[in-house]
Amino acid sequence: MTRPVVRVVGSVNLDIVARAPALPRPGETVIGASLERHPGGKGANQALALARLGTDVRLWARTGDDAFADEALALLKAEGVDLSEVVRLADAHTGVALIGVDPDGENQILVASGANARMRPEDLPTEIPEALLCQLECPLEVVAEAVRRARGLVALNLAPFALLPSECLQRADLLVLNEIEAEALGDQVAQAGGAVAITLGAEGACMLRGGRQTARVRPPAVRVVDTTGAGDVFTAALLVSLQEGLDDPGALRFACAAAALSATRPGAQPACPTRREVEALLSGDAT
Repeated sequence: MTRPVVRVVGSVNLDIVARAPALPRPGETVIGASLERHPGGKGANQALALARLGTDVRLWARTGDDAFADEALALLKAEGVDLSEVVRLADAHTGVALIGVDPDGENQILVASGANARMRPEDLPTEIPEALLCQLECPLEVVAEAVRRARGLVALNLAPFALLPSECLQRADLLVLNEIEAEALGDQVAQAGGAVAITLGAEGACMLRGGRQTARVRPPAVRVVDTTGAGDVFTAALLVSLQEGLDDPGALRFACAAAALSATRPGAQPACPTRREVEALLSGDAT
């Protein structure tokens, strides 16, 4: 079977993670944390997840010309993601995400976008023939223009949430958002042109088409370590399964299992599962 190809237009960050006894309240200092560094950024996370699930991936992105870029791109390079359209900018720093994680796996994230904010619509390929996947950690005008230039399947993950032009939502074959983002989108959820997947945290996810629910799935029971990047894995896994022709319930089961598995491990990109691992979890053979 021919491997699907997806072009990801999105962010690249280096995640600096502090695991703490508790997440701080406003004005509070929490000590006793441990420190980790992982490749991250929603675009890069989803690109890596796609690659590990069996997809050929091209990433269109911007980083600084610095040591952080080497770290941020290391796993993508190791997994064979096409990085020929990742440009290093001499006058910007690589994006950085400062992440706090508590013992239950909940997180707080603060992003310094750096080079991600320097993406420009005019720098996009004239035409995007492959399937396209975008998120919203880069300028919205870049996402909107990428959708206009897309000739194949279009998937949009509306995170972190922002309002896109209505024509983008109508053009998208797949929208992925969480409960809070769906509430913010309001009536436009029903006006979306394709499938809409809404993640429900520990309750799993549901799928809508034309405003009507076509599937709802609970995730496998797992021990949660870190939820950072779980939504990115869900998005990638759902796109892969729909490209391969699974029906809505089957696609949601696959995506929920992949996301649940990623939450059992620390970090965003290091936690991305392989297809074999997801299939083992679904079959009950996971160890």
